Amino acid sequence: MRLGLAMLGSGLGLALLVGCANGPLTPPYHRPPPPIPAAFPAGPAYGAQAPDAAPAPWREVFVGAKLRGVIELALSQSRDLRVAVAQVSAAQAQFHTQRAALLPAVNGTASATYAREYSGLPPQYGAAYDRVTEYSVGGAVASYQVDLFGKIRSLTRAAFEQYLATAAGRRSEELTVIAGTATDWMTLASDESLLKVSQTTLANGQSSLDLANARLNGGVGTALDVANARTIVEQAKADIGRYTTQVAQDKNALDLIVGASVPAALLPTDMDDPDARLPKVPGALTSAVLLARPDVIQAEDQLRAAKANIGAARAAFFPSISLTSSGGTTTASLASLFAPGTAVWNFAPTITVPIFEGGANRAGLDYAKAQDRIAVAQYEKAVQTAFRETADALAVQGVITSRLSAQQGLVDAAADSLRLATALYDRGQDTYLDVLTAQRTLYAAQQALVSTQLIAADNIVTLYEVLGGGYGQGLRAP
Repeated sequence: MRLGLAMLGSGLGLALLVGCANGPLTPPYHRPPPPIPAAFPAGPAYGAQAPDAAPAPWREVFVGAKLRGVIELALSQSRDLRVAVAQVSAAQAQFHTQRAALLPAVNGTASATYAREYSGLPPQYGAAYDRVTEYSVGGAVASYQVDLFGKIRSLTRAAFEQYLATAAGRRSEELTVIAGTATDWMTLASDESLLKVSQTTLANGQSSLDLANARLNGGVGTALDVANARTIVEQAKADIGRYTTQVAQDKNALDLIVGASVPAALLPTDMDDPDARLPKVPGALTSAVLLARPDVIQAEDQLRAAKANIGAARAAFFPSISLTSSGGTTTASLASLFAPGTAVWNFAPTITVPIFEGGANRAGLDYAKAQDRIAVAQYEKAVQTAFRETADALAVQGVITSRLSAQQGLVDAAADSLRLATALYDRGQDTYLDVLTAQRTLYAAQQALVSTQLIAADNIVTLYEVLGGGYGQGLRAP
C-alpha cells in the first residue's frame, strides 16, 4: 500500500512539475495606445483650466449633510448596486471553480459488497451457492489533466480577468448611483425653486389684478388692464400645477435610484438650500486621468481576458495528458481491512493527440482572435467616450460662471423694470401693458436663472463622474 501511494504521489508531483514548468501560449499583453489627444480641448468655451488633478472621493465633493445622507442611503439600499455586488461574487466563484482545475481532485472511497453467487458445482462437490463479502477503502484521482501547454492556466487567467472586469463594473455602477442620486436630488431642488417662483409670481400677479379691478371700479382703469392682469395670474396657476407634479415625480425618481423612501429631512428646500451648493471640481489638463475610470478599467480587463482565451485556443492544437490513479485496501474480512498484503493500486496515464477534428480547433482559435479584436475596439471606444464626455463637461464648466452672473444680472434688471413700471402705473402715468411686460420678463428671467443654477450643479456632478470619481487603478494581479 505504501509503495502504491508513493508511486501515486510521485506521479502527481511529476505532473504538477511539468504543468508548472511550461509557459502558456497566451500572446503578451500590451495596452493599446489611447486613440485620443494627450490634452483636452482649449478655447473660449473651456476657459482657464485648473492644474492637473482628479476629483476627490465623493464625500469631499458632496459636502452638504442632506445630500451626503441621501447618497449614503443610496449606497446601502440601491437595488442596481446590489445586483452589481452579487455579480462580483458570482464572477469570483467562477474564477475559483476554474482555478480548481489546476489541481487534481482526490476522492476518498469506502465500500462493502455482499453477494450470493451460484458456484456451478455439483452437489457432491460442495454448496451450489456461495456467499461473497468484500470490503475496500482507498483514494482516487479521477482524470487529472496535466496542463502541459497552459490551456487550463489560460482559462484560469481569463476567468480572473473577467472577475476583475466585474469588480470594475461594480465600481462603475457605484459611481453611477452616486452621480445619479446627486443629479436627481438637485433636480428636485430646482423644481422646488421653480414652484416657489411660480407661487411668488401668482401672489404678485393677484395683487396687480386686485389693483386693476379697484381702478376699474373707481373709473380710472380699463377692462383691458384687468384682462392683462389676469393673464399672468392664470399662467402662474398653470405653472404651479405643472411644477407641483414635477416635484412629486422628482421625489419618486429619487426614491427609485436610492432604493428606499428618502426622509423629508434629507430633501432639499430649493436651489438656495445651503446643501445644494457644490464645490467646484477641478478639471484635468491631460487625458491620461481617463484611464483610471472604472468603465475604462473594465474594458481593459475584458481585453486581457480575450488575450488569455487565445492562449487556451492555441493549446487545443497540442496533445493533452490525463492521469487516473487510485490506491487502497481490499479484503474479504472487515477485521483484516488494513492487514499487510491487502493493498491495491493502479496508475493509468493517457495521452490524447488531436489528429482530425473537422477544423474545430482552427475555428476556435479564429473565434478567440476575433473576440480579441472586438475587445480592443471596445476598449478604444470606452476611452474615446470618456474623452468626449469630459470635454463636453469642461466646455460647460468654462463658461458657466459667466452665464450665472449674466442671468442674475438679468433678474436684477427685470426686477428694477417691474418696480419702475408698477410705480408709474400706480400714479396713472403709464398703462398696465408695461407692468405686464415687466412681470413676464422677470418671471422668465427667474425661471432661466433656476435652470442655469441646475446646469451648474449638474456640471459639477458630471465632472466628478466623467473624471473617474476619485477611484484608483482598481484591483490588478501581480
